[in-house]
Order: sequence, then structure tokens, then C-alpha cells
Amino acid sequence: MAEQFCDVGRGITLCYETFGDPEREPLLLIMGLSTQMIAWHDDFCGELADRGFHVVRFDNRDVGRSTHMDFRPPTTGELFTRRFRSEQYTLSDMAADTRGLLRKLELEPAHAVGVSMGGMIAQTLAAEHPESVRSLVSIMSTTGNRWKGQPAAPVYKFLLARPPIDREAYMERAAQIFGVVGSTGFERDEQYIRERAGRAFDRGIDVRAGGRQLGAILKSGDRTTALRRIETPTLVIHGTADKMIRPSGGRATAKAIPGARLMMIEGMGHDLPRGAWPQIIGAIADHAGQARRSPTNNRVALRR
Repeated sequence: MAEQFCDVGRGITLCYETFGDPEREPLLLIMGLSTQMIAWHDDFCGELADRGFHVVRFDNRDVGRSTHMDFRPPTTGELFTRRFRSEQYTLSDMAADTRGLLRKLELEPAHAVGVSMGGMIAQTLAAEHPESVRSLVSIMSTTGNRWKGQPAAPVYKFLLARPPIDREAYMERAAQIFGVVGSTGFERDEQYIRERAGRAFDRGIDVRAGGRQLGAILKSGDRTTALRRIETPTLVIHGTADKMIRPSGGRATAKAIPGARLMMIEGMGHDLPRGAWPQIIGAIADHAGQARRSPTNNRVALRR
């Protein structure tokens, strides 16, 4: 499980790790806004590997040990008006990074599982590069529609504020965020939240990167029409207590993608609480198995 690096083209290098037997079906985990790959808990990855997958997690561009961009993030005015400078990248660019990783590692098509912004990247990957995706699981994500999945009011102060540059303050802020957006129906491990934030701080943070990734989401706009083109077997998972991307975002995603199944988890917020792992991991594994047997997936595979 040593960190490795892959040049995926266009000046981007991604840091990644793997779990499980490389001969098994690949399953790619895509993390969310301003969040490093280590937010996919080692034990979560290990349980998926035990289910028979070759699991890959990675840092998106602009977080962790992957390539960081050097342009200034969008201003608050640019975020609200959605008028961005030309250098601002999009979810399509991040999906192309992901496709590049799969190609360079010779893992496509893979089962793609994304949370939050990672779900948006996974959706975009399936819409724009269907040959790369064997099945899709979109967790706590949305379509980009301005009227669906919007954060609750208390969340905005965290989205628009720069993270602290002091380690202890960074850990404290993580605890505060998940106190607001975390699950209400499952036990919260605050010590783990703080420890993970400290580990992320030690791997390297960029106080400007979150703004650039948020810019990618907003510049990409409403992706509902693109999602209607997805033929990949899709499972949408969302928590009923999510305040970061409210449940209407999950419902809109499932409605937009033809044939998608929606699974609501009672009491889950914008996190992956250990108490919900049996439901989430079981659903991912079962969905992959169903996708393997899907006539639609077989037709897509033949076209590839």
C-alpha cells in the first residue's frame, strides 16, 4: 500500500495507492472537495478488497500529493456569478485525469465509486468516457442543478472560508465541519476525524486549492442533460441527514441517469460513518455483481 505516482498527461501527476489482488476487478475510489484520498479509510478499502476487488484510491489534482495548480482561486464574486477566468478547470478536466490514471495503470473499465465532488467526477467519467466505467456508484452527490442538493445555510461559512495554516487549528476546523455536516444517526468518531485531518495536514495542504475545485464544480454548471446519456449501470446512495449536499441532490441524480437505483441511508450525513459501512460496502459489491451480468453493460462492452 505504498504511495505511487502516475503521469496522466496534460501536466498532471496523480498520487495513488492500491489494495487487494491486482488480478481482481478494478474498483476506483474518487474523493470529494478539498479532501485527500486518505478519507477513504484504510479499513473501508480493505473490506472492499476482501470482497474481491483491486481497489485504487488517489488524490485528485490540487489536493494531497498530486499536482497542484498555480493560478489564484476564483473570487467570491466569480463563484456567485459563475464567471471564471480561462485557466479555471472543470469536472471534465478532472474526469480526464481519472481516465488517464485508469489507462496508464491498464485498469479500464473499472467500477467507479465517488463521493460528493468525487461522485460528480465519476458521473462525468461515465458520461464522457463510457469505455472507462464498468459500473457507477454516486454517493452524496448531485447534478449541478442550482435548485437541487444545495447546502444548508450553516455550511456556507466553511465552503467560502480559507482553511487554517496551523496544524492544530486545521484539526479543530475538521471537527467543527463534521459536527455540522456529519451523520446524526451513526456514532461520530471525533478522534479519528482529528487524526485524519492531522495526517492530511502532514501530507500537504494548499489553502487555495479548495476554491479552485469549487470553481470546477460551478464552472461545469448543470450536468443533467449529460447524465441522461449514461448507459453504465448506476447506483445512487445518499444520506437522509446530509446538510452539505441535501437529499434532493441524490434524488435528482437518480432521476437523471436512466435506470439508476436510489438507496437512501437513514441518519447518514455528508460522511462515511463506520456504522453505515455494511450497507455501503454491501451495496457497492452487489451493484458491481449486478453490473457484471447486465445486458446493457454487455452491449456497451461490445461497442468498446
